[in-house]
Amino acid sequence: MSAIPPATQTVPPDSELILGAMPRGFVGHICEVRPPAATGALPPAEMERRLIELGFVEGARVEILHQGPLGDPIAVRVNEATVALRRRDAAGIRVVPGIAADAWTAAAE
Repeated sequence: MSAIPPATQTVPPDSELILGAMPRGFVGHICEVRPPAATGALPPAEMERRLIELGFVEGARVEILHQGPLGDPIAVRVNEATVALRRRDAAGIRVVPGIAADAWTAAAE
């Protein structure tokens, strides 16, 4: 039995997903930034502010480039920048994959 490389795993094209749960190779667009109540030492409002400052804004294109040996942290390209992010912090970022992302972006305008 052979393992499927993360970049070839499929994601339902018409669904809203959590960036922190996506595999390496995922490409999509951000549709919402709302950190959960317990993401660590920072209050949700502060975590949201920091994510926005890093470029995680609605409509931004995201791609998961790499992940640590145990799956954490992940390297995410957001627009033209690459950011290292813990998966628990990425859990507050809702995304839509691939083609669905283009339809979502057009509908939001």
